[in-house]
Amino acid sequence: MIAPSNCPARSRPTASARHFATALAFSGLIAATPSATALAEERPPQLVLISFDGAHDNALWERSLKLADSSGARFTYFLSCTFLKSEADRKSYHAPGQSAGRSNVGFAPDSADVLARLGHIWAARQTGHEIGSHGCGHFDGKDWSKSDWLDEFSQFDSALANAWSSNGAEAPAGWADFARSGVTGFRAPYLSAGDGLFAALAAHGLSYDASTVSRGPVMPDLSEPTARFALPLIPEGPQGRRIIAMDYNLFVRHSAAFETPSKSKEFEERTLAAFRAAFEAEYEGERRPLQLGFHFVEMNGGAYWNALERFAAETCGRPDVDCVTYQDALRRLERKDGSAS
Repeated sequence: MIAPSNCPARSRPTASARHFATALAFSGLIAATPSATALAEERPPQLVLISFDGAHDNALWERSLKLADSSGARFTYFLSCTFLKSEADRKSYHAPGQSAGRSNVGFAPDSADVLARLGHIWAARQTGHEIGSHGCGHFDGKDWSKSDWLDEFSQFDSALANAWSSNGAEAPAGWADFARSGVTGFRAPYLSAGDGLFAALAAHGLSYDASTVSRGPVMPDLSEPTARFALPLIPEGPQGRRIIAMDYNLFVRHSAAFETPSKSKEFEERTLAAFRAAFEAEYEGERRPLQLGFHFVEMNGGAYWNALERFAAETCGRPDVDCVTYQDALRRLERKDGSAS
């Protein structure tokens, strides 16, 4: 069971709602019209979904969990399973179409590094965060078949179930149940989705996918066997050109993917301004979930993590805002939609 978000739920009506009620009073229609409080309460909370791909660096595990404690946010960590395997155990992973032991993101250096990561994963799980799947070796699977993806999912499941014992330790009570049924969502490396992936997601029983992209924030598509969340394109920079709301894409735009720490503060401010504008547009508008994606890599001198920390600190405690996991958001939206009990 995922713990509820620590973010406050609802507060007093917005200024616009109070103004609306005042106008109705002057028109003599207030008795036949919902009160300002009712109008405000009919609006759903603004959901903010913050996720991390890879989830490997132990220092950034610690940093993200501290941010969660201070802001009340709950995160989704899309884990790559090769970081549950040491270099010595790399041959146990065999990606579709690759030789055994190959991975685009490498492996953990040793078992001590894996065990530290497992401790962070379990602490996150116990405090209401979500662990999702990012596959294993971070290969581009756009041309993979359904059976290729099912093989990748099976290797992820096996790596998660055996992670403690494979690295010389005993799993905590509850780990087996978590490994068997606790991972319900997926994000494809490179956001590279296709028919083979979507067929495999449904066959594997995953509840949602977070691999697609939309022009702006949209409601997830709940009509498919596996619900589909789409990372939004949001306006960014002096010209307001749209970009995927993810740190790596900002890194490419800002510095052509070359580390430029001398401009870190400039990039941080641009990123924060884009996040704020995207949030305010939904908070004052339709209140569709806002999704922001990150990696466990500090790019451009930490510009994007710094912007995230400032954004979460000022946003997640606001009235009518819940910074939640994908699992939590899906449950809420399914209840509202009537798709599930």
